[in-house]
Amino acid sequence: MTGYAAVQSSMAQSAPETDSGADASSRLGVEIRSVNSRFLDLAFRLPDELRQAEPALRELLTGKLKRGKVEVRVSLESTSAGTLRAPSSATLQRLGSLEDSIKSWLPQAAALSVADILRIATNEDKKPHDYSDELLKLAKNALKELMAAREREGARLAQMLLDRTAQLRALAALAVPMVPKLVEQQKNRFLERWKEAMALSDSTALPEIAQDRALTEATAFAIRIDVAEEITRLSSHLDEIDRLLSSGGELGKRLDFLIQELHREANTLGSKSASLELTRISVDMKVLIEQIREQVQNIE
Repeated sequence: MTGYAAVQSSMAQSAPETDSGADASSRLGVEIRSVNSRFLDLAFRLPDELRQAEPALRELLTGKLKRGKVEVRVSLESTSAGTLRAPSSATLQRLGSLEDSIKSWLPQAAALSVADILRIATNEDKKPHDYSDELLKLAKNALKELMAAREREGARLAQMLLDRTAQLRALAALAVPMVPKLVEQQKNRFLERWKEAMALSDSTALPEIAQDRALTEATAFAIRIDVAEEITRLSSHLDEIDRLLSSGGELGKRLDFLIQELHREANTLGSKSASLELTRISVDMKVLIEQIREQVQNIE
């Protein structure tokens, strides 16, 4: 099922002790996209600083999602409350001592520039922050929004499937009265052929044997084209689909099985068809069943 959710959170973190006392802040974002798929396929796009959180995120998602191709993107942006963090006195003293020591061994070495000092001091003062707890909390909120979006789509899918099952019932209702009419037509055609073979006129009564033979032929034909069992089983499967859609829960696999059974009954109905109208009904049923099958693959 498709769905999208994106949440962000800004977090302040205390900077190491510096001459400026400036604080740093970070903006953490979690984005989850889900598209239709018969199976669960997870993909993660995480910054290197948060790569260790992937197992926990995977466990969180697999506990709630059963189907779909799901992509999780996590962004981490750092901002500073001050314009530039000043190096601490201890850091400057240590750099000066190291520079003197190096020059004593390598007099030709270039002196440290201001840019070099700022870069080294910034990297040295920076302490890695563990965002795992914040990330999991944010991911839970994003997953909650995603589930709500998928639930809304599921309601729309369920309504569409109920509409298709109603159309299938209408087609089945059209097929039921066709069989007796076809049997009567077959009986009349046999009697007409018998008349021609015996060269009987319209005013001459048919021998009793002709009537018996016509009845036998009509009975055999009725057995051959009878679709009552197929219609009954098809209606039973439609009832079960409607019941599952109304009850909710994890329906995907059970609906898959029922769609296969619907397709089997529609095929049998088509193979027994003795008229163009019944063939058209069978084809229309298969079209509707295929539409249902495509959507059922997206339902968990």
